Amino acid sequence: MQVIAGSARRIQLKTLPGDHTRPTSNQVKETLFNILQPIVQGSRFLDLFAGSGGIAIEALSRGAREAVLVDNSRQACAVIRDNLERTHLAEKAVLLQTDAAAAVRRLSAREEPFDIIFLDPPYDAGLETTLLPLLADSPLVSADTLIILETRAERSFPDLEALGLAVRREKIYKNNKHVFLERKEKTP
Repeated sequence: MQVIAGSARRIQLKTLPGDHTRPTSNQVKETLFNILQPIVQGSRFLDLFAGSGGIAIEALSRGAREAVLVDNSRQACAVIRDNLERTHLAEKAVLLQTDAAAAVRRLSAREEPFDIIFLDPPYDAGLETTLLPLLADSPLVSADTLIILETRAERSFPDLEALGLAVRREKIYKNNKHVFLERKEKTP
């Protein structure tokens, strides 16, 4: 796995050993960032379930102003720290070793909204059913925030409207997809 574009282009990133994480392939990452190209420059980026940090590091390499990376694994955080150092992007990043829901609650108390929030929870763990309602009500999400959820291609989310979220776009790959969500405008 490597950084595809930007200031850290072609730098190889470490990944976690074993099969506890699923690093996003370079092809999927390139497609994702082609979609994000108009908004990533100067953005505030939140990467929940950061794994090896590849998605947030790609955002920083492509000009994101800052990134907060969250993972509850000590081993993952060590890999992320190393990857941030090797790409010379550590000064633009904050790393939190905690679970994603706790991070959202903690950040909500004192942070301004993020421009892009990326969630890639373990498939079939159901963590998005906890996180999407938290994010929908969080001050971390503004009307301009784009929430991106990576999940299995066949997964559906029929209750998004009740949460005040709307699907802006879906990009389906072979076995997974990115669901692009935004806060729905409230009617008076």
